[in-house]
Amino acid sequence: MDTLILSHTYEPIDHCPWQRAVTLWFIDKAEIIAEYADRVIRGHGWEMKMPSVIRLLKVVRRKKAIRFSRTNVYARDKGRCQYCAAKVTLPEATYDHVVPRAQGGKTEWTNVVIACVPCNQKKGGRTPAQAGMRLRSLPVHPSSLPEQAPRMPSRVPEDWKAWLRNVVYWNAELESG
Repeated sequence: MDTLILSHTYEPIDHCPWQRAVTLWFIDKAEIIAEYADRVIRGHGWEMKMPSVIRLLKVVRRKKAIRFSRTNVYARDKGRCQYCAAKVTLPEATYDHVVPRAQGGKTEWTNVVIACVPCNQKKGGRTPAQAGMRLRSLPVHPSSLPEQAPRMPSRVPEDWKAWLRNVVYWNAELESG
């Protein structure tokens, strides 16, 4: 069983085996936020419930490669539609293939942008030129982004859902091609 790790500011940053979570708690580097109701760890003369969510007590700086995900495309495009420049919230954002897949476009950093629903529908399965639209900025592979959410397992424990909400959907790595 894995344990969800939250930053000191309660943001999901990773997950680890329960053994690592217990070690972090034991050496006072983390606090236990939630426990699995049906899992107990037993040692010689002691027992405790298995932690399902822990919070690190200090700031942890991490440097990772930038994954190609919806959230990261949203961050790269600063939450703005790349056709009309309207600010869109993450749940309202759609990602659009500049060159549609039907026309040989690939799902990659240099061909995917954030678009509002009306612009995405107007563009349809055409290129911006074919639709009489223009891009506000060319899509590029970014060299840096704000803090990234962790890659999560396919089956998320119930205790994690309150912390994750849409993190799994928006941070799932997109298939290239």
